Amino acid sequence: MDQTILLSIASPAWWSVIPFALLLVMIATGPLIYRHFWEKNYTAISAILATVVVCYYVFGLKDSHHPVHSMFEFISFISLITALFIASGSISIYVHYEATPAINTSFLIIGALLANFIGTAGASILLIKPFMRMNRYRLQPYLIVFFIFIISNGGGSLTPIGDPPLFLGFLKGVPFFWTMKHLWLPWVVGIGAISLIFFFRDTRNKTTDYTPDITDVTPPQLIVKGKGGFFWLALVIGAVFIDPNIIDGVPTLKMDGMEFSFVREIIMICIAITAYSFANKKQLKENDFNFAPIKEVGFLFIGIFATMMPALQLVSEFANSDQGQSVLNNHVFYWATGVLSSVLDNAPTYLNFLAAAIGKAGLNIESSTDVAQFASTNANELAAISIAAVFFGAMTYIGNAPNFMVRSIAEQTGTEMPSFFGYVLKYAIPYLLPVLILIWLLFVWLPGK
Repeated sequence: MDQTILLSIASPAWWSVIPFALLLVMIATGPLIYRHFWEKNYTAISAILATVVVCYYVFGLKDSHHPVHSMFEFISFISLITALFIASGSISIYVHYEATPAINTSFLIIGALLANFIGTAGASILLIKPFMRMNRYRLQPYLIVFFIFIISNGGGSLTPIGDPPLFLGFLKGVPFFWTMKHLWLPWVVGIGAISLIFFFRDTRNKTTDYTPDITDVTPPQLIVKGKGGFFWLALVIGAVFIDPNIIDGVPTLKMDGMEFSFVREIIMICIAITAYSFANKKQLKENDFNFAPIKEVGFLFIGIFATMMPALQLVSEFANSDQGQSVLNNHVFYWATGVLSSVLDNAPTYLNFLAAAIGKAGLNIESSTDVAQFASTNANELAAISIAAVFFGAMTYIGNAPNFMVRSIAEQTGTEMPSFFGYVLKYAIPYLLPVLILIWLLFVWLPGK
């Protein structure tokens, strides 16, 4: 967005974050306390709260720029998620190995590596059902939660393809291989530590009512059905790079003082429609494929994208203010980016703190040359922001879109997942937070000593 436009936009009032807070509270408490009411009305609740905030911006603040920008971000988000969901819907992966702690841990680490090539969303949608099938006789909520920790979030921190914040950094000018060069060691420590914790937690899962069937007595093997789905999946990943910042000449749409590319989103929707049309219906049925998970994610994130606008704007204004600049350092970049990425979309949170860090260095985020220079000369600051944006997304269900998708798919197959607070208190704080502290000590605190 043009800087002169930003300067002319009014700041939202503090109370305008109430709809966002209310939506978060209802997402957390609805399935636990008033499940029937929530399941029947969550679409209307999300839409109403979104409408309230959008109306406040348009009619109260006379600001159409933020709603338009948020709308295009949501369209990009839901286009990608829908295309990945449908493209992988006809792929069935059967891992005929005994689900031992070692096999499960290996599966998660391989999935973390794969996330760097097809994104955390792609890897999550592709691998969650095989992982659940492999553990069908011993499936417990902690298995899904650690899947979210490793594959849906931290695993994708090695390449810009891995997670949306890193891809946005790449579009702004961060070199493609910067993440691999500077984040590989935090990736090894983070994924290694979480995997080790998972291994010991998985050893406590003793199944007593196990009855083998024919698939359990065949030789260990990996079976993949619906391989044509990988073609559609590859097209979706390729479409991600159809961006005017990468490819010159990509048509854009100018609206309300802003410029957006729409070609990528149209291509993704066309891929989704075509993939579903040509999918083997028997294979879809075998996968229990339905649109309920994408419906839930879509409606809830309409509300999240709209209602979080005031929170993101206030964070951005503080980060770029004299007061914010005076307190910003590597520790603040890590913890502030991380905590906010737990409850806000981690992509704009990453961009806000990246802009603040680059501004503090006397550079301009709108200049790809300046961004590349910052990535080279201020690698520790950029690493703190990048690691936090990716790894902290696993702290809550709403920290990263694949989290919600995985939870929804698990619940669709009958797995009783923990509530919002149950996830945070029972799993994220005791298992994930110590690893995040370890990463901070090793890669933020020690380098600054």
